[in-house]
Formats: sequence, structure tokens, C-alpha cells
Amino acid sequence: MRVIDLFAGCGGLSLGFQSAGYEIVGAFENWKPAIDIYKANFSHPVFEKDLSKIADYSVFSALEPDMIIGGPPCQDFSSAGKRNEDNGRGDLTINFAEIISNVRPEWFVMENVERILKTQKLKQARKIFIDAGYGLSEIVLDASYCGVPQMRKRYILVGKLHETNHFLDYYLIKNQSKKQMSIYDYLGNSLGTEYYYRHPRSYARRGIFSIYEPSPTVRGVNRPIPKGYTRHNGDPIDDLSKARPLTTKERTYIQTFPESFKWIGNKTELEQIIGNSVPVNLAKFVGSCIKEYINDSNRKEKTAHYAGMLDFENG
Repeated sequence: MRVIDLFAGCGGLSLGFQSAGYEIVGAFENWKPAIDIYKANFSHPVFEKDLSKIADYSVFSALEPDMIIGGPPCQDFSSAGKRNEDNGRGDLTINFAEIISNVRPEWFVMENVERILKTQKLKQARKIFIDAGYGLSEIVLDASYCGVPQMRKRYILVGKLHETNHFLDYYLIKNQSKKQMSIYDYLGNSLGTEYYYRHPRSYARRGIFSIYEPSPTVRGVNRPIPKGYTRHNGDPIDDLSKARPLTTKERTYIQTFPESFKWIGNKTELEQIIGNSVPVNLAKFVGSCIKEYINDSNRKEKTAHYAGMLDFENG
């Protein structure tokens, strides 16, 4: 299946789908530091393009995609941002939907933060997809149940032309693991520490975590333990000398990028790029569910089992 990746960043979605057996034939991104990393790790072309200003959709159609994947920037929806969907970034979700409706690949996959469910932009995007003839499956996935040692909740919307709604729900639900993946489950003792510091958004939250639990969400901020840090009741240790922040490279492992993945750029850019990335194994999980659906001769019965669970048209 030929796939193009929009708002590709450094390539988390691309690498995940590639690992699941898809052929990535092109990617589009508008931030040069992310493009440089993408180019260093993939052989297919990546195009520097502002996807908020598309007048001619032939640039996508020329690649003959069977599927378009993408994670429109989520800062206007994110709990880490100002949560104003009209700041401009939220419009990129509409731009993504308009590209899909004009190019009309058989499949699309859109990834975003959970908070997008509360927005009008998603309702507008859903209508564009439905009017273009797509059946929709949507779910919020906790990455720690999908092969990622991180409690990162992400909204996933999968569309297929001329299909009924909820067609993929069975596979997305059934294939999740029964227990969350911890850092130890994924990396063993390779970090050389049992405890690490992750800078909290406020000191009402804990900052010390154990490798025997999933990591909290990897964000674009990575700071040392401040001198004035006061132990939180939720911290697993009293002695802060036993903890340290994760390195930039270690944070890429929590995002399930392989050790061989090449990283280029200054530390500030890299931390932001890593924090914005889609975990590779989360993308692989979604891609594998789609493949299982395609290859399942009993998929119609399983689709019918979940039909009617949600009213997509009314949000």
C-alpha cells in the first residue's frame, strides 16, 4: 500500500507504518530542523511545504497514494498550549481534511491529542470526511497498551472510502495489551538508573518516576532537577541523588525510536521534535490493525458488532 505522510515531523508515523509493512512514498513537512532529521533516516522524498496554503492538490495525487497519514500540529488543542482552537494551528486539521477529500485515497489516518474531541474543528473535519464518502473509526489510545513504555493518550481517526462507521473498532480494541508497558519491560536496566526526573507542569505534580512504570507523556521540555525541588508525596524515593533527568537520546527510546535512528540539530530543537513525535510503536500498532482488518475474511461480522457505538455525525 502506497502511503504519504503529512505534517510528518521527524518521521514517527512514517517509521511506524513502514515497520508494519507499508510503502512510504513521500512526506510533507514545513519545519527545516524536522526535515533534516527525516531526510537522514528515509530514502523516499520529503517535501518542504506549507500545508495551510494548498491551491493545487496534484502534488499529492501525483504520488498515487492508497493511504494518507498525518498528525496536524496540535498546539492549539493541547493541554500544554493555550487551548484556543482558533489561534490558527487548529485550522491545519481542516486543511488535512480538505486534502483528503480532494485527493480521495482509499484510506487515511489522522493522529492528534485527546483534547481535539472537545473542539469544533474536529466536528468540521468529520463532516468533510463523511461528505467525501469515508466511513470513520475513532478511538483514544493510551500508547502504554500499544507497545510503548509511555502513558501518552492520542486520538486516532481512521477513514476508509465507502465503508461503514466503526469498521476498525474491533481491531483497535482487541489488539491492545492487557497491561501497561513499563520502561523496564521495554528497555530493561539499560538506562543505568531506576529513577528519573521529568519536569512537571506545576509543582503540585510529582517529578520523580520509576522505570518499573510507564513514563508520563514525553514533552518538548527536558530540564535538570531544580535546586529548590521539594519532594512530592507521589515521588517513589526520598533521596533525589538517586534520580536524574533522561538524556535527549534516552527520550527517543521512550518514543520507541530505534537506537540506529539519526538525530541532527541543537538540543532545544531536538527536545521539541522528540516531544512532538508520534511514538513509532503506536503508529505501527495502528498500521498493523488496518492490515489485520484487510486480511480478515470475517471483518464484516466484526464491524457489525461495534456499529452504532458512537454517533460520529453528531460528535
